[in-house]
Amino acid sequence: MKNIVFDLGGVLFARDKSKCSPEIVEFFGFLRAPQMPRFWEEYDRGASSIGEVTDTLCTLTGRPRAVCERVLREAIDLQEPVAPTERLVGELKRAGYRLYVLSNMSREFIDFLRRFPVYGLFDGEVVSCEEHTVKPEPRIYEILLERYGLTPSETLFIDDREMNIEAAAALGIHGFVFDHRDPDAACDALRRRLLQSDCI
Repeated sequence: MKNIVFDLGGVLFARDKSKCSPEIVEFFGFLRAPQMPRFWEEYDRGASSIGEVTDTLCTLTGRPRAVCERVLREAIDLQEPVAPTERLVGELKRAGYRLYVLSNMSREFIDFLRRFPVYGLFDGEVVSCEEHTVKPEPRIYEILLERYGLTPSETLFIDDREMNIEAAAALGIHGFVFDHRDPDAACDALRRRLLQSDCI
C-alpha cells in the first residue's frame, strides 16, 4: 500500500460531544442516519447555499431563522481533529505514505477545516463541494485516481460509511470502515495494518 485516503467528517474531524449543547445534537442527528438527507447532500455537492440549508432547517425544526443560523455556525466552529486519527496521520506521513483527502463537505465546513495544521500533511484532496459530485457516486473516486495518478490496488480508503467503502471497492480501491464511536480502536487496527516494517 502506498496511498492512504481519508474521509474527514467522523474520521479526522468531529464535534466533541461534551462541548455540544443538546440543541446541536438534536439539530444534527440526521448526519448519522444511514442515508444522508437530500438537502444536506446537495449542500455538500455545492449545489445549494448555506442560506438555503438554513431555510430547510427552519422548516424541519420549526425554529426561528436566527436560531438555525446560530446552531449551524456552532456546528462548524465546534469541529476539531479527532486526536487518535490526527496522531495516525502524522505517523503515516513520517512512514512515507502519500496521504489524500476524499470527503463530502460543504464550502463553509471545508474552509474551516483547512485551517488546522493536520490538514497541511495531505498531498492532495478531492472535496465534493468543489467537484459537484458526492460519495458514493463513482465520479468522485475517479477524480481522485485521475488527478493524482493513483493505482487503485495501491490505495486504501478510510471512511465511516460502508456504502462509501463499497463504492470505492467497485473501482478496485481497498477499504477500511472506520468506527467513529471508537477512534482509538480503529486507529490501532490501521497501525497494525500499515505501520509494520514490511507494509510500505
